[in-house]
Amino acid sequence: MYGVGGGGGGFNAPSTTAGRRRNPGDEEEDEEEEGGEGRVLEAWERAYADERSWESLQEDESGLLHPIDTKALVHSQYRRRLLLRSAAAAAARIQKGLIRYLYIVIDLSRAASEMDYRPSRMAVVAKHAEAFIREFFDQNPLSHVGLVTIKDGIAHRLTEIGGSPESQIKALMGKLECSGDSSLQNALELVHGYLDQVPSYGHKEVLILYSALNTFDPGDIMETITKCKKSKIRCSVIGLAAEIFICKHLCEETGGSYTVALDESHFKELLLEHAPPPPAIAEYAAANLIKMGFPQRGAEDLISICSCHKKIKSGAEGYICPRCKVNVCELPTECRTCGLTLVSSPHLARSYHHLFPVAPFDEVTPVPNRIQRGGQICFSCQQSLFNPDGQSNLHVRCPKCNQHFCLDCDIYIHESLHNCPGCESQRNITL
Repeated sequence: MYGVGGGGGGFNAPSTTAGRRRNPGDEEEDEEEEGGEGRVLEAWERAYADERSWESLQEDESGLLHPIDTKALVHSQYRRRLLLRSAAAAAARIQKGLIRYLYIVIDLSRAASEMDYRPSRMAVVAKHAEAFIREFFDQNPLSHVGLVTIKDGIAHRLTEIGGSPESQIKALMGKLECSGDSSLQNALELVHGYLDQVPSYGHKEVLILYSALNTFDPGDIMETITKCKKSKIRCSVIGLAAEIFICKHLCEETGGSYTVALDESHFKELLLEHAPPPPAIAEYAAANLIKMGFPQRGAEDLISICSCHKKIKSGAEGYICPRCKVNVCELPTECRTCGLTLVSSPHLARSYHHLFPVAPFDEVTPVPNRIQRGGQICFSCQQSLFNPDGQSNLHVRCPKCNQHFCLDCDIYIHESLHNCPGCESQRNITL
């Protein structure tokens, strides 16, 4: 009665599956699509491996779509960051702020719960903020970071400014809740009060990760911006929605940068641009001698109270201040008893490369093997620079020693090694 095709027998469902030719892999696909109690999941119930597959496509000049070359894309983004950061060969002569005091202000208003970033703006910001904190301390071992959040129109300080990445990340992951409106003025007032106490040799910075399109302020935010400018606080903003005039004005007045992320990968790229130390402003970059102490590990049988957390610890778990002999947990830090800056020699060594960075390498145009003169293999990893067809792959050349390097070694030299193997080998031969 209710069937299709007459005969009263209805639609013969088994014939559709029995009559369909099955491939060996169909059984595995059916098993993956079955839900609880053997029920086959509908299309809207299935969890796909890649729910944003359209992001793996890019449009060329003719308007056609084709898959993104991931390796080439990563290298092009890296090259762009490197060229912006180095400012050509003159970057080696620009004074850098190696001792930085940075507050990261994270907007946790209701705008951060928007889902235009998957799974939400808040989750994306937290994930990349964690990676940024680790990268920041890796490149700036003498610097300090603190966290501030904006929620319900109020700015809260999550952590005191310090040199431990783990404590900052732990505090951030425990306070991920969105509610209320955002107040940019309250955040600036709070941060200004803490950064105004920073020593004169420290470079004061604020990095704001802003999700909202407005700000609900209790007073005149222009006066707050003027206070930040007078206190030499460099404010930068990364927006997750759209450009806002007040954020742009804040960055222009204080000498910071204002950018707006297009997607998650672009947000990560913009965030990592703030990891290297920025050039010091000439009128603020006074030459100062800074007293520093190099503490040693305490004896294993020595029991003392940690000045950081007020807990009893053995000497092997901390460092002894060379001036006042108190125990501190980690380096770098400032002794809470005598105020001496405590560091280790590797911290100074890791900061040195910012003063004399490796110049960006020049890209080499791919040519056939028979035309290529020199540069048959990467000077660093000794891998061939040519594909099986005899055409050279995209690679780079050092402008000083003229040695050729592959793309992976190019990134490794500038991001981790901070020395050109070709230039160093020539220097050793000369010596």
